[in-house]
Amino acid sequence: MPSKYMIHTKQTPHRFKAVTESGIIAWEEGCLKCAVCVKKGCVYGVYEDRGLDTRQMMDSIDNQCMNCLRCVQGCPKELIHKSVNPEYKAIGDSYWTPDIVAKLWYQAETGKIPVSGAGYPGPFSGPGFDSMWTDMSEIVRPTRDGIHGREYISTAIDLGKTPNHLTFNENGDLERDLHPLIDIPLPIIMRNPDFGSLSEETLKGWAMAARGLGTFMALPGNMITEALEDFRSSLMPLIGPGPQEIDKGNGAIRLLEVPWSEGWEKAVDMARQQSSSAQVSIRLPLHEGVEKKVISLVASGISIIHLEATPHGRATDHASLFLKDGIRSVHQALVEEGIRDGMTLLASGGLSMAEHVAKSIICGADGVMVDFPILIALECRMCRRCTKGLSCPVEIEAAPSSWVASRVINLVGAWQNQLLEMMGAMGIRDVRRLRGEVGRAMFFEELDRTTFESMGKVEEGCELE
Repeated sequence: MPSKYMIHTKQTPHRFKAVTESGIIAWEEGCLKCAVCVKKGCVYGVYEDRGLDTRQMMDSIDNQCMNCLRCVQGCPKELIHKSVNPEYKAIGDSYWTPDIVAKLWYQAETGKIPVSGAGYPGPFSGPGFDSMWTDMSEIVRPTRDGIHGREYISTAIDLGKTPNHLTFNENGDLERDLHPLIDIPLPIIMRNPDFGSLSEETLKGWAMAARGLGTFMALPGNMITEALEDFRSSLMPLIGPGPQEIDKGNGAIRLLEVPWSEGWEKAVDMARQQSSSAQVSIRLPLHEGVEKKVISLVASGISIIHLEATPHGRATDHASLFLKDGIRSVHQALVEEGIRDGMTLLASGGLSMAEHVAKSIICGADGVMVDFPILIALECRMCRRCTKGLSCPVEIEAAPSSWVASRVINLVGAWQNQLLEMMGAMGIRDVRRLRGEVGRAMFFEELDRTTFESMGKVEEGCELE
C-alpha cells in the first residue's frame, strides 16, 4: 500500500481586506455619553483598534466584528446598527454567489473546512447539483482516531485506458505493451479560467501548486513560457490549430488536451507528433446528444474525454441540461456499450464547491477540472472588470507566485478533506469505487416522480377532493 497522501496547508492571509457580509453603522448624533459605553465593553476590542483603510476605503471594524450583536442590543439610544454590506451583495452573480465566493476565500486563507454553527441554511432543492443529496447513512465502523488518523482512504485516480485483460507468452512476458496510465493522487485537475487579471507570476504559482499537489495545471500552449520550464511535467497544454513546440525544455509533457472539432483526428495526430509519450484528452462541450459523440471518440481510440459545461454548469445549447445530468447520461451510455472501463471521463464547468467533486464522481465522472475556484482563491471578486480592460481591485497580477501556490494548495486541501469526510461516512475507501455509485445519492427529480406519479395527472379545470 502506498504511503498516505496528505496535503499540508498553512495559514496564508489575504493581501487585501475581504469584503464582509455586514457592516456596523454607529451614529454619533444623540449619544448620551454613557459612563460605561457599550463600545468600550466590546470583548473583542474592535472599537479600540478602529481605523480606515485608505487604500480600499474600508472601515476596519467590518472585518474585526464577530457579530455578537452585544453593542447593537446594549446601546440605550439604539445608535448602533448592523446592516448588509451592498459591496458584498454585488460580488459575483446569481451562480457564483457572494456566499460561495466568501467560503472559497476562507478555505484559501486557512485550508480548513467552513463550518456553519446554524446548520445548512440554503435550499434543500434547486437546479443542477442542488437537486442532488448524498447519502452517508452507512458508516462502516470508523477507526478510533478517524479518517485523518490511521484509516487509509485513497483519493487517487488513473488517467488513460485500462486493459480488459492481460495475455502472456510462454516465457511469462506480456505479449503486448500496455497503454500508459497516469496516476494522480486526487481527482482534481486545475485549468486556466476564461478571464482574470493574470501575470507570469500567477501562472507560475498555479504550476507550483500543481506540482506540489501531484496533479496537473491545464493551460493554452501559447501561455507556457520560459518561466514555466521547470514545471512542464505538471502542465497540461491545450493544443490549438497550427504547429506548436510543446515538448522542449526541462521535463517531458505527460498530458495534452485537444478541443473537439470536425477535424479532431488531424489535431490529435499533430499533438502526438509533438509529444509521442503524452496522453491525449479531447475537450468536448456539453450539449444535447453528446453521448453518441463520446462513444464515437472512445471507439476511435481516445481514452480521456473532458466534458465541459458553461461556467454556470449548464449545456452550451440547452439551458435546462445541467452538468449533473450530462455526466449521468454519458456514463450510462458508456456502461451500456460495455466500454466504460476503457476510458477516463473528466468534467468541468460550474464546479464551485467541494461537494461538487464528490457529486460529479457519483454521477459517473472519474475526476473534475476546476477553473474559477483557483482564481477566487486569489481574492478575485468575480467582478469581471478585467474583461472590460479595467484594473483589478485586488491586483491579482501583482501577487507573488509563492503566495498564489500556497492559497491554491489550501483550497484544494480543504476540498480533499471534505471528500475524505464524505467517503468515510459512506464507508468507501477508494474514490474509484465512488464512480457511478448513484445508490449513494438521492435525486430530487426521481424522488418527486416516485412520490407523486401514482397520484395521476392534474389537468386544468379539475377539482381535487
